[in-house]
Amino acid sequence: MKGWMIAGALALAGCAQTPPVAPPPAAETARLQQVGAAVLFWSQAERDANFPHMERIFPTHEVKTGRRVRPLPDGTPLPIAAAEVDAFIAAQNIAGLIVVQDGKVRLERYARGLTREGRWTSFSVAKSFTSTLVGAAIRDGYIKSVNEPVTRYIPDLAGSGYDGVTIAQLLTMTSGVRWNEDYTDPKSDVARMFTMSVPAGQDPTVAYMRTLPRESAPGTKWVYKTGETNLIGVLVRNATKKPLADYLSEKVWKPYGMETPAAWMIDQTGKEVSGCCLSVSLRDYARMGQLAMEGGRGIVPAGWFADATAAKAQTGRPGYGYGYQWWTYPEGRFGAQGIFGQSILIDPSRRIVIAMVSAWPRATGAEPSAARAAFQAKLIGAAVAR
Repeated sequence: MKGWMIAGALALAGCAQTPPVAPPPAAETARLQQVGAAVLFWSQAERDANFPHMERIFPTHEVKTGRRVRPLPDGTPLPIAAAEVDAFIAAQNIAGLIVVQDGKVRLERYARGLTREGRWTSFSVAKSFTSTLVGAAIRDGYIKSVNEPVTRYIPDLAGSGYDGVTIAQLLTMTSGVRWNEDYTDPKSDVARMFTMSVPAGQDPTVAYMRTLPRESAPGTKWVYKTGETNLIGVLVRNATKKPLADYLSEKVWKPYGMETPAAWMIDQTGKEVSGCCLSVSLRDYARMGQLAMEGGRGIVPAGWFADATAAKAQTGRPGYGYGYQWWTYPEGRFGAQGIFGQSILIDPSRRIVIAMVSAWPRATGAEPSAARAAFQAKLIGAAVAR
């Protein structure tokens, strides 16, 4: 599905871990811009080589783990033929597939050089992680409510199309602000967002988003906008006064017991690009699904995930909606999605989490999406059959 934010350079410059250092020379910034803009058009060999090692190309912040790792013990193997799984992995360019039911691993496979210890880029799966930080910030008292105006936390948006837009409308991508997410159009907003010159001291996302006009009343129209997830990251950062990588470590990675440090790409100001671009291990993607399914007790307010994973907006496809940066599906399922085949699917009624990381031959498409959905349904059927 949608979710490519890298066009036009998703992470142009930066620093090591906080505190930030001076930005790199203009020549290095230009090189990173060119690489960032080319991600969508990498060859299959380049995708296979780079998706598990994006931090070698782009600057990142580390999301640190704690001392305790939440176990994912082995469960009864799924009653599904190995040859059928192999065929799906080969046909979909899968690098990692894991099925967890009742907190136990019933299927776990790696390919394309990925290992249990390795990481894989999230693309827009990161949006659901960013949304969770809003819930954490509310629980911690940094944000009062999703009904507050966005401009309360991002005052530089005052006087723009975001006047009167609430945090909830930002989370559900129903701001009414005009946006073009066409990945094939070099003049689209998603492609131009990080290419414009930004005055010193201004956030690049805010500088661009405040130039966009309003096309409909807030809350009346859903349009997928990676730029708005980037604004959510700015909002959380302004509210908490903490780098997103540090806050994600504090609120999720350490307390929930993630196993592997994550890497979060940063922009030319050294701040995390919150609409995409976390590099996470397969097992930790599954743990994130578990966290959401369990409700995130002690991390977000009670009822946060029930609310966040309910359809707040219709996407134009019957049975498929959008919540607080989570996709909603038929049969009460919900999940996170990123281009080139990244996904976390949660089936609460059957207590199942399925995480996949992939290197599809193209960013998105009806055919690979339908094939993935059909195989996910088959895996759930096998899990129910025991």
